[in-house]
Amino acid sequence: MALAAVSAAYQVLRGTTGIFTSQSTSLLSRARALYACSLNRKMTSKRKTDHLERTANKFRQEIISPANVCGITDESATVKRVRLAVANSEFSFKAGQWVDLFIPGVSTVGGFSICSSPGLLEKEGILELAVKYNLHPPAHWIHTECSLGSEVALRVGGDFYFDPQPSDSPVDLVLIAGGVGINPLFSILLHVADLHEIRQSTGQGFQMGNVKLHYTAKNTSELLFKKNILSLVNNFPGRILCNFHVTQQSSPICSELQPYITEGRISENDLAKYISSDHLCYICGPPPMIESMCKQLEGLHIPREQIYFEKWW
Repeated sequence: MALAAVSAAYQVLRGTTGIFTSQSTSLLSRARALYACSLNRKMTSKRKTDHLERTANKFRQEIISPANVCGITDESATVKRVRLAVANSEFSFKAGQWVDLFIPGVSTVGGFSICSSPGLLEKEGILELAVKYNLHPPAHWIHTECSLGSEVALRVGGDFYFDPQPSDSPVDLVLIAGGVGINPLFSILLHVADLHEIRQSTGQGFQMGNVKLHYTAKNTSELLFKKNILSLVNNFPGRILCNFHVTQQSSPICSELQPYITEGRISENDLAKYISSDHLCYICGPPPMIESMCKQLEGLHIPREQIYFEKWW
């Protein structure tokens, strides 16, 4: 398994030659040294696997595109939202997918779910990531060294996405997010809004059904994109719905959020109020949460083939 993961990682990086400026020419040599070490390292249950190992058998696009950092904001006290201007006009992704992130001078390849919509990339050439602080080298670089104008490279991958075609039948969605697992689901939510707008303005395209988001975090300060989500709820009344769940709230909840807040974890009763056997369900969060949500959905008679999940850490 380790050999397969390293081989896949090398194939991913091999196509990056020439995309970085001269200040970053050591990237490939450092990466190859890392993979040589990995070949001699046993995979054990005690060692945490990295992004390339976890996704070695997942779909990846052929295109690797340079990108420049064109915006950095604090989405929360521990999460930075990064805007990237993508250089390759043929670069594309589906709502819910992730990117391999190649950083000059950092031998570890990052893996981050995209939190923006495919429409933003098509219109403006912009892609966004929201990255939580930790000591993993790519995330640490984003929080401590990344600045406007920084050069990186991107490659899209992943089998977790929502990409309906115009001729498909209407469908209703339930999105279930835990913590930073909101990232790919926010991308899907933004794509849903784009589909509604296209249908309303042209009368053509996919006829989107309704969407209900259940999003859980420790407290309201850790609910990422909450203002954007409420804006979508207000712009598409009855079509986009949300419920925020907080498990360790100690401060008062602001009046704007109160109608949407439930204290405690997402329960089967919460899901049962909206869901039916026709819904497609997308889940992203910590593995124990995903396992719990899958059991609850199956208890509500949702067919297993209509439940999609992304175990991201």
